[in-house]
Amino acid sequence: MKRVAQLLALVLCVGSLYVGLTVFEVWRVGRTQSTTQVDAIVVMGAAQYDGVPSPLLKARLMHAFDLWKQKIAPRIVLTGGNKPGDRFTEASASAIFLRQQGVPQEELLQESLSRSTYEALRNVRDLVKNDANFAGIERIVIVTDPYHELRSRLTAREMNFEATTTPTSNSHIAGNSTFKKHVKEGVGIALARVIGFGNLWKITG
Repeated sequence: MKRVAQLLALVLCVGSLYVGLTVFEVWRVGRTQSTTQVDAIVVMGAAQYDGVPSPLLKARLMHAFDLWKQKIAPRIVLTGGNKPGDRFTEASASAIFLRQQGVPQEELLQESLSRSTYEALRNVRDLVKNDANFAGIERIVIVTDPYHELRSRLTAREMNFEATTTPTSNSHIAGNSTFKKHVKEGVGIALARVIGFGNLWKITG
């Protein structure tokens, strides 16, 4: 029994260290910026209110707009579906907002069915294969909040994209909420690296 207890203690110690290092990686990656030219800027969806982007989504869109003006990519891919009863998807609300900023309609592409990070990037991958408007998108830069960068990047790479990330500089998530987000992301990513992001999505939805 003593040996079993020691083994369990060792497993717990190693597991805790592994998760802790992953949480630190979430924090570190969330402070990296990519300005390399790519085929498309991919904006991860967030809440919208009857066609108006939430502050969180608006911050991501403004960052994507700045990258587009810098000619980082010629196209912006907007992701995110809607909840039952919503008139707009996150992607369509994002498209309306960016057209108002001056981005031409033909440079905005929409993925309007997803409800999660995994679904969004999987759907974009499928659109690249099956929709002529998405043709040629291989290298992407993902725009999202700092805590969400690592998971988005790793998921995209699992979809065979050459993916980098760039965080919003004025995230609306702060204080204790930031710490909780980093820990939650770290635990999820640590598990996904063992079982795969697709399998984790099947478990958690």
